[in-house]
Amino acid sequence: MRKVELISGEYYHIYNRGVEKREIFLDNFDYIRFLKSISEFISIEPIGSLYEKSLKDKKIVQKEKDTPCPIGHGVSKCLVELNAYCLNPNHFHFILKQLEDRGIEKFMHKLSMGYAKYFNHKYKRSGVLFQGTFKSIHINSNEYLLLLSAYVNANHEIHGFLERDWPYSSFLDYTGKRDGKLCNKEIILGQFDNDFSEYEKYMKNNVNYFREKKEAEEYILE
Repeated sequence: MRKVELISGEYYHIYNRGVEKREIFLDNFDYIRFLKSISEFISIEPIGSLYEKSLKDKKIVQKEKDTPCPIGHGVSKCLVELNAYCLNPNHFHFILKQLEDRGIEKFMHKLSMGYAKYFNHKYKRSGVLFQGTFKSIHINSNEYLLLLSAYVNANHEIHGFLERDWPYSSFLDYTGKRDGKLCNKEIILGQFDNDFSEYEKYMKNNVNYFREKKEAEEYILE
């Protein structure tokens, strides 16, 4: 039994990291492969193995400048709604809204198992890749949702990856620098009159706060 009950219609902060804190993304294609998995496995309909599909489809290889694959590929029904994300070398963060019963569990199982299979094949390793099952925190207020959106969108900066336009998070989408379709941003950006600059200012103020506090992660993940 999970400590946090996952209820349809509710928002959750979902995160996990590599076993023994190991890096789970070693090159650009690993990040893109994980994002491609999100866009495919979010569907309620089974698609089979993306890993096996990728071996047959040489077109899956994308150039470094490519942006994350959008969800807009004919999916009529989804397990979850992705609202924000950030991928760092050894861990990731999502904000998810559960749409179907056990939707988050099903989505995370497919995502984690599929990516681990790909990673182990590519790097000729075996065994688990992630540190146990994913962690979840119920987002029980609008204020907490807004605060977590800043934490997740700019998590790369909080952890010291200071590349301004980090391509592996929804930061660029929330600041109007990329028209990504992977996330539904309305629940958050709609509260800022869809003003990218207003939201970026809100995010920057909170990022500075998180970076100043050495215990930032313990605070936000308690």
